[in-house]
Amino acid sequence: MNIDVLISNLTNPVLLFFVLGIIASVVKSDLKIPESSSKFISLYLLFAIGFKGGQELSHSEFNAEILFSILFAIVLSLIVPIYTFFLLKRKVGIPNAGAIAAAYGSVSAVTFVTAVSFLENQGVTFGGHMVAIMAIMESPAIIVGVILIMMNDTTQKEKKSITSILNHSLTSGSVLMLVGSLVIGLIADRTQARGIEPFTTDIFKGFLSLFLLEMGMVTATRIKGFKKYGMFLFFFGILVPLFNGMIVAYVSGFITDSDGNRLLFSILAAGASYIAVPATMKLAEPRADAGIYIPMALGVTFPFNITIGMPIYYAIVQLF
Repeated sequence: MNIDVLISNLTNPVLLFFVLGIIASVVKSDLKIPESSSKFISLYLLFAIGFKGGQELSHSEFNAEILFSILFAIVLSLIVPIYTFFLLKRKVGIPNAGAIAAAYGSVSAVTFVTAVSFLENQGVTFGGHMVAIMAIMESPAIIVGVILIMMNDTTQKEKKSITSILNHSLTSGSVLMLVGSLVIGLIADRTQARGIEPFTTDIFKGFLSLFLLEMGMVTATRIKGFKKYGMFLFFFGILVPLFNGMIVAYVSGFITDSDGNRLLFSILAAGASYIAVPATMKLAEPRADAGIYIPMALGVTFPFNITIGMPIYYAIVQLF
């Protein structure tokens, strides 16, 4: 592993604000970001990455690489929840296994944004279509997770329709903002779009820093409740994403030659959703314990990926 890359990642001010949030929670500081502001920042990040991705995509020629990238992303979002579900169902029960499988098959937009920041710091380019890839991977895993619960759970009398599950996952606020911004960026006139570049680009890292500050505080709070579930899920939240990220960092080399695209593929495979999945599972499978899958995704997998995982995946990308 390139030690300089690891040090650069660990000293990134964006990441250091995440650490500050953890410290603030540990010392019981009254530091707090208002809920309304937090929602605005979340929507802003999704808007910015979606719009910028759409602009990049509008100037990208649709070719075989983009087509294979989309197919590869869909396959990933189907395979990961299936194998994770069967690893977990005996340990945590079918509803919890389905929710965790959906989270780890889906993607973490904030981890993706952090990876984009990492690539920009390294001066590495990536394709605008990768934002579309992220949006595509959001829903399939959620649907697969719920289907697995429905197929394996003999105690559930009321079966939710696939149509209602699909509709909720696609109309979820985070998914709609991301996809909608991507489409707007895709069809918007480039000259007109330059007028909002200061909003989508210049202040982006500042808002990301504030968001990660809050994520640090939330992580430190929720990880306490996660301890009662033992070390199995803790190691699962590290080893499974690490396995997914390393495999995809290598295999993605058969899809694209771009180091930036390959790192983003590995981050998408290694990430776990803690925004779209909880919102969907609350409706689709209320028996699943959010006190398990949210701390796993936010308190274990997320900090692992942005501190240690990302440099490992990048090292594999550069090696192969």
